[in-house]
Amino acid sequence: MPNRPATSGESQLPSFDPTVPAPARMWNYWLGGKDNFAADREAAERVLEIMPSMPLIARAVRLFLIDAVDRLTAERGVTQFLDIGTGLPTADNTHDVAQRVEPRSRIVYVDYDPVVLTHAQALLTSSPGGETDYVQADLRDTGTILTEASRTLDFSRPVAILLIAILHFIPDAEDPYAIVNRLMDAVPSGSYLVVCHAASDIATETTAAMAHRYNELSSATFIPRTRDQVTRFFAGLDLLPPGVVPVSQWPLSGQIDSRTGGLAGYCAIARKP
Repeated sequence: MPNRPATSGESQLPSFDPTVPAPARMWNYWLGGKDNFAADREAAERVLEIMPSMPLIARAVRLFLIDAVDRLTAERGVTQFLDIGTGLPTADNTHDVAQRVEPRSRIVYVDYDPVVLTHAQALLTSSPGGETDYVQADLRDTGTILTEASRTLDFSRPVAILLIAILHFIPDAEDPYAIVNRLMDAVPSGSYLVVCHAASDIATETTAAMAHRYNELSSATFIPRTRDQVTRFFAGLDLLPPGVVPVSQWPLSGQIDSRTGGLAGYCAIARKP
C-alpha cells in the first residue's frame, strides 16, 4: 500500500518558479513528456542546438534504468529500491518494473523538485503486497533521505540505490563521492549501487559546449566527468559485467543505436561485498 509523501525540513529545497528552467522538467521534455513549462522547453531546445541527440540520450538512460531494475529483481533477488533523483513520472517507473517481477517489492522515490512532488501520487501506486513512498529532499541531505526511507525500507536487508543522471549535478566542491559513500555505508552487504552519469571524455568538444550552454540556462550546475572519475563512485564495490561502459554499450538487445558516439554518458551496476 502507498505511503504519504514525506518532505524534508533540513535541505534547502528549491521554490517553485515556472520561469526558471529545472532539470527534471527539461528531461521530461526530452523524453516527450508534457510536464514542463515554456521556460523548460525553451532551455531544452537551446541545449538541443548544441547536442541534438539529447532525446535519444534520455531514452537510452531510461532503458538502462528499466534493465537495471529488472535485472536486479529477477536475477539478484533485490526487492528494495531507493531511487534518488526520480524525476517526473513516466512509463515503466522503478516500482512498475520491480513489482512486475516481484509484487512484494518496496520502493522509495526521492527528488527535490516541487513539481515532482505534485506528481508524486502517480509514483505511490503499488501492487497489493508491495509498498512505495516519496521523499522530497536534496541528494546532499543523506540524513533526511535515509531517515525517511527507513519508514518503508528495511536497511538490515539489501537495498539497490539508484542514482540515475543526478550525480553530475553535484560539484566536486560538494564531494559527490562522500555523498555516495554515506548512502552505501547505510546499507548492508549484498546491496547495489546503480549509476548513470554524463561523460566529459566522449564527444569532448560537443559535451563541453553542451555543459556550458546548460549551465547558462538551468537552475542546476551540470558537471560531466571522465570514465575514471565515474568509476571512482564504485570504489570498494564489485562491478557487475560489463563494468563502467558508455550507455550505448550497455547490453539492451540492440535497442540503443551505437552510432551516436557513446551517447555521452557512462553507466554501471555494482554490489557491496
